[in-house]
Amino acid sequence: MAIERPTAEQLQTLASQLHLNLTPEQAQEYLTLMQPNFDAYDLVDGLPDNIPEVRYTRAPGYRPTGAENPLNAWYYKTDVKGADSGKLAGRTVVLKDNVALAGVPMMNGSSTLEGFVPAYDATIVERLLDAGATIVGKATCEHFCLSGGSHTSDPAPVHNPLKQGHAAGGSSSGSAALVAACEVDMAIGGDQGGSIRIPSAFCGTYGMKPTHGLVPYTGIMPIEATVDHTGPITDTVYDNALMLEVIAGADGLDPRQYSPRVAAYTEALDKGVQGMKIGILTEGFQLPNLDAGVDAKVREAIARLEQLGAIVSEVSVPEHGLAGALWSPIGCEGLTAQMMHGNGMGFNWEGLYDVGLLDKHALWRDNADALSPSLKICMLIGQYGLQRYNGRYYAKAQNLARKARAGYQRALESYDLLVMPTVPITAPPLPEQGCSITDYISRAFEMIGNTAPQDITGNPAMSLPCGMVDGLPVGMMLVGRHYAESTIYQAASAFETSGDWRQM
Repeated sequence: MAIERPTAEQLQTLASQLHLNLTPEQAQEYLTLMQPNFDAYDLVDGLPDNIPEVRYTRAPGYRPTGAENPLNAWYYKTDVKGADSGKLAGRTVVLKDNVALAGVPMMNGSSTLEGFVPAYDATIVERLLDAGATIVGKATCEHFCLSGGSHTSDPAPVHNPLKQGHAAGGSSSGSAALVAACEVDMAIGGDQGGSIRIPSAFCGTYGMKPTHGLVPYTGIMPIEATVDHTGPITDTVYDNALMLEVIAGADGLDPRQYSPRVAAYTEALDKGVQGMKIGILTEGFQLPNLDAGVDAKVREAIARLEQLGAIVSEVSVPEHGLAGALWSPIGCEGLTAQMMHGNGMGFNWEGLYDVGLLDKHALWRDNADALSPSLKICMLIGQYGLQRYNGRYYAKAQNLARKARAGYQRALESYDLLVMPTVPITAPPLPEQGCSITDYISRAFEMIGNTAPQDITGNPAMSLPCGMVDGLPVGMMLVGRHYAESTIYQAASAFETSGDWRQM
């Protein structure tokens, strides 16, 4: 096959976009010299793509409606049976709908991506199926995963399974809702600003954001490579640890992975917390919108950990607030460059690219007004930083991120874990349809004060339910050293077995 060659006039237009001026004669001369390069493009075009083989049979499935989808938490239902045996044999799993499942549509919460069908399975999908899981579908997620609320998904908001009309949290809204509603055993979520932990806190599930790079992101639509995380959402600590055992580890295809250290996480669950040092993060309780009921429940939960034998005291990490502030230039400029201008894939990394996703997502430009306000505001901030300041604040923020990581590291040299509320509020009512842009955006980001920092520092963090306020769950978050997921599971398991969180 042959790619389309530009004309001399088209080459002049391209040159102007690169701030170059070419005469017609120069354009023709350049065009002649470019032909061998275009021949190389022809060679690439004529070869089959080098993507993984799809090893488990499946059908496209269907999009459930009405009584079959009362929470709007399902995007697609299907039935992909894994191996006959393995750690997850007999377990049902739903994937966040930014995870590639070959042959099954993927919309990532946005109408602009509707109709896209991945050609290969994400690495974590292969690992889940090899471990015997049955993947039963795709869970609704928020519009390109840019919301901590659950009102930004196309075509409809996701409801909290404990209270209809209230937020399920985002952006892994459907994943947490389906686990909490007992419609699936386990779910995969994604986390760039809290999107595993926020819906877990709102819905009463266990959500682990692992250390950055512990779980391969290959085959999952990125937002920004330095903050992209994926991990498990489950109904028990054991299931969470078991699922992480299956999906963790290098795959040789993800540039986010730096020789990740894996462990047998389930072996940490019965060790208790006797003598474990836990620091109550002062700054985590200073969020301006921290609800008094949430504050009280988390402090009661910390007191329970102390009764179980943990050594508990206050600790200040001023860099916690810095990390939260760094999310704006890193997240906004990074997503504008990679997810939008870079058509979802970006450049300058080796690994597995999804060419079909790149082609489909590039069409967002034809219908940009359909993008959610929560994405638009991030794009506007990001574009301003890139265009007006040449990306210098993204670069400086990445430099300062090392300082934020060091602040956490200093505290975690004296403590095994840090603890704070996952989110400052319980699940609020969903915004009314047709609400103002201000309400729409405010409700998308009002809860990320404690969760965004660990996406910048890369520390593992887990939300676990620790009580109820007015019939809605409260989440407590445990943060550990890099690759110390076992320590987090150890404490989470001790707390879980100490009593029913619904009665706390």
